[in-house]
Amino acid sequence: MYDTILVPTDGSTDAETATKTALGLAQRFDASLHAINVVELDKFPANVGSEAAEELTQHGEEILATLRNQATDVGISATTHVIEIADSIHQAIIDYAEDHDVDLIVMGTQGRTGLNRLVLGSVAERTLRTSPVPLLTVHGDTTLDPNFEAVLVPTDGSDAANVAADHGITLAEATDAAMHVVHVVDLTAASGEFGSAEVLDALEKAGQQAVDDVIDRADEAELRSVEASIVGGSPAQGILDYAEERDIDLIVMGTHGRTGLERYLLGSVTEKIVRVADVPVLTVSPPEDY
Repeated sequence: MYDTILVPTDGSTDAETATKTALGLAQRFDASLHAINVVELDKFPANVGSEAAEELTQHGEEILATLRNQATDVGISATTHVIEIADSIHQAIIDYAEDHDVDLIVMGTQGRTGLNRLVLGSVAERTLRTSPVPLLTVHGDTTLDPNFEAVLVPTDGSDAANVAADHGITLAEATDAAMHVVHVVDLTAASGEFGSAEVLDALEKAGQQAVDDVIDRADEAELRSVEASIVGGSPAQGILDYAEERDIDLIVMGTHGRTGLERYLLGSVTEKIVRVADVPVLTVSPPEDY
Protein backbone atom coordinates (compact mmCIF):
# COMPACT_ATOMS: atom_id res chain seq x y z
CA MET A 1 0.00 0.00 0.00
CA TYR A 2 2.67 2.47 1.08
CA ASP A 3 6.29 1.84 0.16
CA THR A 4 7.81 5.22 1.06
CA ILE A 5 6.55 7.54 3.80
CA LEU A 6 7.73 11.12 4.37
CA VAL A 7 7.42 13.05 7.63
CA PRO A 8 8.47 16.73 7.73
CA THR A 9 9.39 17.78 11.26
CA ASP A 10 10.29 20.91 13.18
CA GLY A 11 10.53 19.17 16.54
CA SER A 12 7.21 20.55 17.76
CA THR A 13 4.64 18.55 19.72
CA ASP A 14 2.44 18.06 16.68
CA ALA A 15 5.43 17.11 14.55
CA GLU A 16 6.29 14.52 17.20
CA THR A 17 2.75 13.16 16.88
CA ALA A 18 3.29 12.94 13.11
CA THR A 19 6.60 11.15 13.67
CA LYS A 20 4.99 8.60 15.96
CA THR A 21 2.26 8.00 13.39
CA ALA A 22 4.73 7.71 10.51
CA LEU A 23 6.86 5.20 12.43
CA GLY A 24 3.82 3.07 13.19
CA LEU A 25 2.68 3.07 9.57
CA ALA A 26 6.20 2.31 8.31
CA GLN A 27 6.19 -0.76 10.54
CA ARG A 28 2.67 -1.77 9.46
CA PHE A 29 3.41 -1.52 5.74
CA ASP A 30 7.09 -2.41 5.85
CA ALA A 31 7.77 0.97 4.24
CA SER A 32 10.91 3.05 4.09
CA LEU A 33 10.80 6.26 6.11
CA HIS A 34 12.14 9.66 5.09
CA ALA A 35 12.24 12.65 7.45
CA ILE A 36 13.11 16.23 6.55
CA ASN A 37 13.61 19.50 8.35
CA VAL A 38 13.24 22.60 6.18
CA VAL A 39 15.22 25.78 6.87
CA GLU A 40 14.09 29.01 5.18
CA LEU A 41 17.21 30.97 4.26
CA ASP A 42 15.42 34.10 3.08
CA LYS A 43 13.61 34.84 6.35
CA PHE A 44 16.62 36.56 7.96
CA PRO A 45 18.25 39.97 7.31
CA ALA A 46 21.45 39.72 5.30
CA ASN A 47 23.66 40.79 8.20
CA VAL A 48 22.55 37.86 10.39
CA GLY A 49 21.32 35.40 7.76
CA SER A 50 24.35 33.14 7.58
CA GLU A 51 24.75 32.74 11.33
CA ALA A 52 21.02 32.25 11.95
CA ALA A 53 20.72 29.73 9.12
CA GLU A 54 23.67 27.78 10.49
CA GLU A 55 22.06 27.69 13.92
CA LEU A 56 18.74 26.50 12.51
CA THR A 57 20.45 23.89 10.37
CA GLN A 58 22.25 22.56 13.44
CA HIS A 59 18.98 22.47 15.33
CA GLY A 60 17.39 20.61 12.44
CA GLU A 61 20.18 18.03 12.48
CA GLU A 62 19.57 17.49 16.20
CA ILE A 63 15.85 16.99 15.63
CA LEU A 64 16.52 14.47 12.89
CA ALA A 65 19.13 12.65 14.97
CA THR A 66 16.49 12.15 17.66
CA LEU A 67 14.08 10.85 15.05
CA ARG A 68 16.66 8.39 13.70
CA ASN A 69 17.15 7.06 17.23
CA GLN A 70 13.39 6.63 17.61
CA ALA A 71 13.29 4.77 14.30
CA THR A 72 16.19 2.52 15.29
CA ASP A 73 14.42 1.63 18.53
CA VAL A 74 11.52 0.14 16.53
CA GLY A 75 13.67 -1.49 13.86
CA ILE A 76 13.32 1.12 11.12
CA SER A 77 16.11 2.80 9.18
CA ALA A 78 15.20 6.43 8.49
CA THR A 79 16.66 8.57 5.71
CA THR A 80 16.94 12.17 6.94
CA HIS A 81 17.81 15.50 5.34
CA VAL A 82 17.96 19.13 6.42
CA ILE A 83 16.81 21.13 3.40
CA GLU A 84 17.87 24.76 3.07
CA ILE A 85 15.61 26.74 0.79
CA ALA A 86 14.86 30.25 -0.35
CA ASP A 87 11.41 29.23 -1.48
CA SER A 88 8.25 28.10 0.31
CA ILE A 89 8.36 25.26 2.82
CA HIS A 90 5.33 23.48 1.45
CA GLN A 91 6.81 23.41 -2.05
CA ALA A 92 10.05 21.98 -0.68
CA ILE A 93 8.04 19.20 0.97
CA ILE A 94 6.14 18.43 -2.22
CA ASP A 95 9.30 18.55 -4.35
CA TYR A 96 11.05 16.12 -2.01
CA ALA A 97 8.05 13.78 -2.06
CA GLU A 98 7.96 13.75 -5.86
CA ASP A 99 11.73 13.36 -6.22
CA HIS A 100 11.77 10.34 -3.88
CA ASP A 101 8.57 8.62 -5.07
CA VAL A 102 6.86 9.13 -1.72
CA ASP A 103 3.48 7.40 -1.37
CA LEU A 104 2.32 9.19 1.78
CA ILE A 105 3.22 12.41 3.61
CA VAL A 106 2.48 12.55 7.34
CA MET A 107 2.29 16.04 8.88
CA GLY A 108 1.32 17.74 12.09
CA THR A 109 -1.20 20.53 11.54
CA GLN A 110 0.17 22.84 14.21
CA GLY A 111 3.63 23.76 15.36
CA ARG A 112 4.80 25.56 18.46
CA THR A 113 2.70 28.03 20.36
CA GLY A 114 2.34 31.61 19.27
CA LEU A 115 3.34 32.83 15.81
CA ASN A 116 5.19 29.62 14.90
CA ARG A 117 1.95 27.68 15.29
CA LEU A 118 0.42 29.77 12.52
CA VAL A 119 3.45 29.26 10.32
CA LEU A 120 3.40 25.47 10.43
CA GLY A 121 -0.39 25.52 10.28
CA SER A 122 -0.25 27.43 7.01
CA VAL A 123 2.41 25.04 5.69
CA ALA A 124 0.19 22.04 6.34
CA GLU A 125 -2.78 23.78 4.78
CA ARG A 126 -0.84 24.79 1.67
CA THR A 127 0.58 21.31 1.36
CA LEU A 128 -2.92 19.89 1.64
CA ARG A 129 -4.18 22.15 -1.15
CA THR A 130 -1.43 21.45 -3.64
CA SER A 131 0.17 18.08 -2.90
CA PRO A 132 -0.28 15.38 -5.57
CA VAL A 133 0.81 12.89 -2.88
CA PRO A 134 -1.73 11.68 -0.28
CA LEU A 135 -1.34 13.65 2.95
CA LEU A 136 -2.14 12.35 6.43
CA THR A 137 -2.61 15.14 8.97
CA VAL A 138 -2.51 14.68 12.74
CA HIS A 139 -2.54 17.09 15.66
CA GLY A 140 -2.50 17.01 19.42
CA ASP A 141 -3.22 13.47 20.55
CA THR A 142 -4.76 12.34 17.24
CA THR A 143 -2.02 9.90 16.39
CA LEU A 144 -3.17 7.04 14.18
CA ASP A 145 -2.90 3.54 15.62
CA PRO A 146 -1.35 1.50 12.78
CA ASN A 147 -3.87 -1.25 13.61
CA PHE A 148 -6.83 1.04 12.93
CA GLU A 149 -10.16 -0.70 12.43
CA ALA A 150 -12.64 1.80 10.96
CA VAL A 151 -12.20 4.12 7.98
CA LEU A 152 -14.72 6.79 7.00
CA VAL A 153 -15.02 7.94 3.39
CA PRO A 154 -17.33 10.95 2.85
CA THR A 155 -18.52 11.38 -0.73
CA ASP A 156 -20.31 14.01 -2.77
CA GLY A 157 -19.92 12.19 -6.08
CA SER A 158 -17.21 14.52 -7.37
CA ASP A 159 -14.01 13.39 -9.07
CA ALA A 160 -12.03 14.33 -5.98
CA ALA A 161 -14.34 12.29 -3.73
CA ASN A 162 -14.19 9.30 -6.08
CA VAL A 163 -10.39 9.29 -6.11
CA ALA A 164 -10.38 9.46 -2.31
CA ALA A 165 -12.95 6.66 -2.14
CA ASP A 166 -10.75 4.42 -4.29
CA HIS A 167 -7.82 5.16 -1.99
CA GLY A 168 -9.95 4.44 1.06
CA ILE A 169 -11.14 1.14 -0.42
CA THR A 170 -7.56 0.07 -1.17
CA LEU A 171 -6.49 1.06 2.33
CA ALA A 172 -9.37 -0.82 3.97
CA GLU A 173 -8.59 -3.86 1.84
CA ALA A 174 -4.89 -3.76 2.78
CA THR A 175 -5.61 -3.42 6.51
CA ASP A 176 -8.83 -5.44 6.82
CA ALA A 177 -10.50 -2.36 8.26
CA ALA A 178 -14.23 -1.73 8.22
CA MET A 179 -15.28 0.97 5.79
CA HIS A 180 -17.98 3.57 6.33
CA VAL A 181 -19.38 5.69 3.51
CA VAL A 182 -21.37 8.82 4.25
CA HIS A 183 -23.02 11.55 2.23
CA VAL A 184 -24.25 14.67 3.98
CA VAL A 185 -27.26 16.35 2.39
CA ASP A 186 -26.56 20.04 2.82
CA LEU A 187 -29.89 21.24 4.20
CA THR A 188 -28.91 24.88 3.78
CA ALA A 189 -28.91 24.30 0.01
CA ALA A 190 -32.56 23.24 0.19
CA SER A 191 -33.82 26.02 2.44
CA GLY A 192 -34.69 28.62 -0.20
CA GLU A 193 -38.18 29.93 -0.77
CA PHE A 194 -38.77 28.28 -4.14
CA GLY A 195 -38.98 24.55 -4.60
CA SER A 196 -37.18 23.56 -1.42
CA ALA A 197 -38.91 20.16 -1.33
CA GLU A 198 -37.88 19.47 -4.91
CA VAL A 199 -34.34 20.65 -4.23
CA LEU A 200 -34.09 18.45 -1.15
CA ASP A 201 -35.37 15.45 -3.09
CA ALA A 202 -32.83 16.05 -5.84
CA LEU A 203 -30.01 16.40 -3.32
CA GLU A 204 -31.00 13.17 -1.58
CA LYS A 205 -31.12 11.29 -4.88
CA ALA A 206 -27.73 12.64 -5.91
CA GLY A 207 -26.33 11.66 -2.52
CA GLN A 208 -27.75 8.16 -2.78
CA GLN A 209 -26.19 7.75 -6.21
CA ALA A 210 -22.81 8.94 -4.91
CA VAL A 211 -22.96 6.49 -2.01
CA ASP A 212 -24.14 3.60 -4.22
CA ASP A 213 -21.23 4.17 -6.61
CA VAL A 214 -18.72 3.85 -3.75
CA ILE A 215 -20.51 0.83 -2.30
CA ASP A 216 -20.37 -0.94 -5.67
CA ARG A 217 -16.60 -0.45 -5.84
CA ALA A 218 -16.19 -1.53 -2.22
CA ASP A 219 -18.19 -4.70 -2.87
CA GLU A 220 -15.88 -5.57 -5.75
CA ALA A 221 -12.96 -5.38 -3.32
CA GLU A 222 -14.79 -7.75 -0.95
CA LEU A 223 -14.08 -5.66 2.12
CA ARG A 224 -14.67 -7.15 5.54
CA SER A 225 -17.43 -4.69 6.39
CA VAL A 226 -19.08 -1.78 4.56
CA GLU A 227 -21.66 0.55 6.08
CA ALA A 228 -23.34 3.43 4.24
CA SER A 229 -25.38 6.36 5.51
CA ILE A 230 -27.01 9.51 4.22
CA VAL A 231 -27.44 12.23 6.84
CA GLY A 232 -28.61 15.82 6.80
CA GLY A 233 -26.98 19.00 8.04
CA SER A 234 -23.91 21.01 7.21
CA PRO A 235 -21.36 18.82 5.39
CA ALA A 236 -18.44 19.36 7.76
CA GLN A 237 -20.42 18.95 10.97
CA GLY A 238 -22.28 15.96 9.62
CA ILE A 239 -19.00 14.19 8.86
CA LEU A 240 -17.50 15.10 12.23
CA ASP A 241 -20.60 13.91 14.11
CA TYR A 242 -20.63 10.63 12.20
CA ALA A 243 -16.96 10.02 12.94
CA GLU A 244 -17.51 10.59 16.66
CA GLU A 245 -20.68 8.50 16.92
CA ARG A 246 -19.20 5.51 15.06
CA ASP A 247 -15.73 5.52 16.66
CA ILE A 248 -14.01 6.16 13.33
CA ASP A 249 -10.21 5.89 13.42
CA LEU A 250 -9.41 7.65 10.14
CA ILE A 251 -11.24 9.93 7.71
CA VAL A 252 -10.23 9.70 4.03
CA MET A 253 -11.34 12.69 1.96
CA GLY A 254 -10.81 14.23 -1.43
CA THR A 255 -9.51 17.71 -1.99
CA HIS A 256 -9.61 19.56 -5.25
CA GLY A 257 -5.98 20.60 -5.03
CA ARG A 258 -6.83 23.80 -6.86
CA THR A 259 -7.06 27.45 -5.98
CA GLY A 260 -9.93 29.77 -6.77
CA LEU A 261 -13.65 29.10 -6.59
CA GLU A 262 -13.45 25.31 -7.01
CA ARG A 263 -11.54 25.01 -3.72
CA TYR A 264 -14.51 26.41 -1.84
CA LEU A 265 -16.66 23.35 -2.52
CA LEU A 266 -15.38 20.01 -1.22
CA GLY A 267 -12.04 21.65 -0.55
CA SER A 268 -13.41 23.98 2.09
CA VAL A 269 -15.18 21.13 3.87
CA THR A 270 -11.99 19.06 3.86
CA GLU A 271 -9.89 21.89 5.26
CA LYS A 272 -12.37 22.54 8.06
CA ILE A 273 -12.39 18.88 9.04
CA VAL A 274 -8.57 18.73 8.98
CA ARG A 275 -8.47 21.65 11.40
CA VAL A 276 -10.97 20.39 13.98
CA ALA A 277 -11.38 16.60 13.65
CA ASP A 278 -10.52 14.48 16.68
CA VAL A 279 -9.16 11.77 14.39
CA PRO A 280 -6.45 11.86 11.70
CA VAL A 281 -7.51 12.89 8.21
CA LEU A 282 -6.02 11.49 5.01
CA THR A 283 -6.53 13.79 2.03
CA VAL A 284 -6.19 12.69 -1.58
CA SER A 285 -6.33 14.86 -4.69
CA PRO A 286 -7.07 13.68 -8.23
CA PRO A 287 -4.17 13.57 -10.72
CA GLU A 288 -4.04 16.50 -13.13
CA ASP A 289 -5.30 14.39 -16.02
CA TYR A 290 -8.17 12.78 -14.05
